[in-house]
Amino acid sequence: MNINNEIASLVDYAVRERLIENEDRVYAVNRILEILNLEYYSDGADIMRYESVEDILAKFRQWAVETDFVPNDSNEVLDLFDTKLMSVFVSKPSDFRKKYYDLWEESPEKATQYYYHFAKKSNYIREQRVAKDIKWTYETPYGLIDMTINLSKPEKDPRAIALASKGLNTENMKYPKCLLCKENEGYAGRLDHPARQNHRIIPITLADESWFMQYSPYVYYNEHCIVFKGNHEPMKISGKTIERLLDFVSAYPHYMIGSNADLPIVGGSILTHDHFQGGRYEFAMSKAKEYDRTLLQKNGVELCKLYWPMSVIRLKGKDVKELVKISELVLSVWKNYEDQQVGIISKSGNTEHNTITPITRFRNNVFEVDLILRNNRTDEDHPFGIFHSQKEYHHIKRENIGLIECLGLAVLPARLRDEMELLKQFMFNKDLDGIYSDETLQKHGDFARRILDGNQFASEEEIEAKLYDEIGYVFMKVLENCGVYKKDNQGEKAFQRFIEVIHENLNN
Repeated sequence: MNINNEIASLVDYAVRERLIENEDRVYAVNRILEILNLEYYSDGADIMRYESVEDILAKFRQWAVETDFVPNDSNEVLDLFDTKLMSVFVSKPSDFRKKYYDLWEESPEKATQYYYHFAKKSNYIREQRVAKDIKWTYETPYGLIDMTINLSKPEKDPRAIALASKGLNTENMKYPKCLLCKENEGYAGRLDHPARQNHRIIPITLADESWFMQYSPYVYYNEHCIVFKGNHEPMKISGKTIERLLDFVSAYPHYMIGSNADLPIVGGSILTHDHFQGGRYEFAMSKAKEYDRTLLQKNGVELCKLYWPMSVIRLKGKDVKELVKISELVLSVWKNYEDQQVGIISKSGNTEHNTITPITRFRNNVFEVDLILRNNRTDEDHPFGIFHSQKEYHHIKRENIGLIECLGLAVLPARLRDEMELLKQFMFNKDLDGIYSDETLQKHGDFARRILDGNQFASEEEIEAKLYDEIGYVFMKVLENCGVYKKDNQGEKAFQRFIEVIHENLNN
């Protein structure tokens, strides 16, 4: 391959997407030559090329492997390589932020559009990988929920793991401390930590504290952003959390934002660094039916419950201070609340079990605060969690149910794609014995048997459609498992008992 042509293609792309100006061409070419350790360049063709950045970088990755410029062809190695190439087209943080703030003065929406475009076009968000995610919807009694099998995060290559083990990677010497720390901005990366030279973050102030905003490289939904604390501090849900979230939607009213819970099992995958997740997306839970509305005599704040598989209290009002105050009261009551009739125990010794997953938005000229009640208690029969995905559903989803999934968007493991492809072939041949004897598929045996018992299929395509429909049903049941108050008469009465305690505390 003529690497000079690929250099020209990449520079053309950067000019076309306005990552650089036309007068930056020669400078950009020379920076790429420096990275590739090349001394000569000749374009040879005075034409504009119109390839996607992923297609162009794929050729650079191929060249790097064929010329032994990189030690192997693992994703980890090649991602470090092509991110370094893209760093050529990324301005300094101060310059980037000036452009962002200038647009923000016009409107927050213009600023985030610019920022999101940059995140995609700089290849920080690898759009071709994200596009591989499998997506569908499933109709439930609670509304239409979103289903995804996440294929964006590449699996770790054993060769990369082996190389990484030779470097410094002790906890005390780790830099950056985690994937969310502000020190990631511009970091070259290593085999156990992604390169971030094409990463830019925006400083924001929430509740008079230093926070930063960025976009997720694995966008699960439109404009999926992450807002993280400037200091590397663990997750902690408090009244201050609600204040920060409402500060954010006050500044960015076109976005929703929420926080994972702060306890294991019911929390997210990163509990060591306080952070939120937001974006421009209407989740299924936000459209859930409201019932049992009560107008609190506290500056017009309304309280209601949501018809949703998990147990949710919604507060609505225009007075941010009152919303924070009432949210803090709900949290403080819930943290110590017990109802052993429905298995809710707040503490085991000094170990806390009750917390919340909070979400805020600005809609119809009022602020909304959704408080999802969570409990992470385990027992002998439920070692993964009493209010967690139960064992019969672990073949589909065993991992934590975090903020995004609470809202009605399933993020399912990549293994399901290949497992469902193989499973449908066995099912078409009605080979249940083969499923139960297959090491990979045996966990799906009862699932497949139940589907085959009640249905006739004329093709593998019909089976595939049914499989994905049934995965949606399983996810709905998982959400119901996570609800501390079940959608039955006993659960509704218990939920109302808690609401009455909230009212009593508000009136004291």
